[in-house]
Amino acid sequence: MGYTLNFAAVWRSFDLLLEGLALSLALAFGAILIGAVIGLFTAFCLISKNGFARRPAGIYVTIIRNTPILVLVLFTYFALPQLGFRLGKIESFIFTLALYSGAYLAEVFRAGLLSIPVGLREAGLAIGLTEMQIRTSIIAPLMFRNVLPSLSSTIISLFKDTSLAAAIAVPELTFEARKINVETFRVIETWIVASCLYVITCSILAALMRALERRLSVPR
Repeated sequence: MGYTLNFAAVWRSFDLLLEGLALSLALAFGAILIGAVIGLFTAFCLISKNGFARRPAGIYVTIIRNTPILVLVLFTYFALPQLGFRLGKIESFIFTLALYSGAYLAEVFRAGLLSIPVGLREAGLAIGLTEMQIRTSIIAPLMFRNVLPSLSSTIISLFKDTSLAAAIAVPELTFEARKINVETFRVIETWIVASCLYVITCSILAALMRALERRLSVPR
């Protein structure tokens, strides 16, 4: 007996999918903003000559990058409350994804920092800038421009990782799609529409990042 596609039930709940998509984007960008701060700080620690800064940063990156994000999500939401740290579902997931993204962005930023010529720092010191001014006004802007291609891939990957929030019942896109699937039994139609929303959103994000790369590129 053949399966007949019928998207009517999915279209009736399409607004729920859009709400879930909006929450997925909010989760991703919230986590990325926090993760970028963590990643940049960690990257400076990783290239530091001070072992007290470099070793903890290296341990953090190693542990987070070698632990599945789903395990981290479940640990944060279910295990931390046993230790007295209780967060809501959304806050818990953003916190976890920020820590996870921070570890990956640290490596991206570290590579970008190492690509900056040492002479730029020396030139900054020569004109009287402090170390903090050199980092914020010279090194960081150049580093961000150099790592934009890698940063784009990381952002898109982290957006897709928001689907794991469904594991703790955060009503993002995957959770809403699974809910519609259970209520309507239209398995193929539901996941086709959800997949299309992910593909379209990722394509838009990629296009925006490529446009930013072109805008910030140095004319040759």
